[in-house]
Amino acid sequence: MSQNEPSASGTPGPQELKQALKAFRKRLKLTRLDAESSLAGGPLSGRKARIVAITPPNQFPQAVWDELVRQGKLRKAGHGTYELTEP
Repeated sequence: MSQNEPSASGTPGPQELKQALKAFRKRLKLTRLDAESSLAGGPLSGRKARIVAITPPNQFPQAVWDELVRQGKLRKAGHGTYELTEP
């Protein structure tokens, strides 16, 4: 069994959780940058996007996101979105 496959108990492995959290952080960062670049006044206006929750990347199964919530690394924000619990 590879490190990316879920274990026999059906829970995601530590490597898969790490990759999913990294992908989540990257998507959140890119979503914020995209929103900031389209805010009125342009990117040099100093206005920041207030995006805190996003839909997680779909290349990981729901069990991965549920496990990250259980571990306290993510928090459900409603309507299928999640937010980071750590800064």
